[in-house]
Amino acid sequence: MPYYLGIDTSNYTTSAALYNSGTNEIRQKKQLLPVKDGALGLRQSDAVFSHVKQLAPLLEELLDQAYPICGVGVSTRPRDQEGSYMPCFLVGDVVASSVAAALGVPKYPFSHQAGHVMAALYSTGQIPLYREPFIAFHLSGGTTDCLLCQPDETYTLGITLLATSSDLKAGQAVDRVGGMLGLPFPAGPALEQLALASTKVYKIKPPFQGDNPSISGLENKCQKMLRDGEAPCDIARYCLDYIRAVVAKMTENALRSQGDLPLIYAGGVMSNSIIREDISKRYGGQFAQPAFSADNAAGVSVLAAIRDGAL
Repeated sequence: MPYYLGIDTSNYTTSAALYNSGTNEIRQKKQLLPVKDGALGLRQSDAVFSHVKQLAPLLEELLDQAYPICGVGVSTRPRDQEGSYMPCFLVGDVVASSVAAALGVPKYPFSHQAGHVMAALYSTGQIPLYREPFIAFHLSGGTTDCLLCQPDETYTLGITLLATSSDLKAGQAVDRVGGMLGLPFPAGPALEQLALASTKVYKIKPPFQGDNPSISGLENKCQKMLRDGEAPCDIARYCLDYIRAVVAKMTENALRSQGDLPLIYAGGVMSNSIIREDISKRYGGQFAQPAFSADNAAGVSVLAAIRDGAL
């Protein structure tokens, strides 16, 4: 059966995946990049060095036997936009080129964002949805994006940016608030557990400029709550309720402008149960499973199979 290798070297995770296009099964291996205690991220030079050290062992573990690999998909840039670039993706690109050349198979470059969207389609059992228009949301450390996705012969998954946060990104807000509260980086899982201990539910109307939300006020409010001695669990809850309100308003705006299209939610922030349960109930959106919400190479492995004509 034909297999497709996927590689993604994002700013926080080294990952590789193997997609069996015959059985629709994925094996994936991934490892977070090391971040010093108290830090809220990584310099690109440190991320590149960590990927260089981590990618080869992950591939050795993943490719533990001879697989009939027909193509290699790789994330080469953050988003499908002019000038989108981060050095950390060079590591995966170089390795993907080497593997493809050694095997005599094609290499297919994609954006990290397209990989997230396809991973969400895969994990919700909706890969065929890429053949028709749908609305996707990608919320992570570098994005708070609402996207129109539709068939595109050149990129397999054509993506048009409809709206994005005008300042702070959702994942940045989560990590900064987590840092205030002494939580480990990345702070998403620990912040969620802390928020679930709160009995409060905040009704928030975040500011928008047109369809683009502003998130910086979230950080300022949480800093004030901390200075005022409010409980850490309530601060965590406020942070996530703010992001939930942002996602809700962006969803409503997108449905109003684009019509009643299917809704897909991807990215690490979207693995949060507080946000996921509310948005899916109110708007019927489909969320990537947690293993496919955080950074992963699964999506680009599936995209490679589609580009190669296996799906």
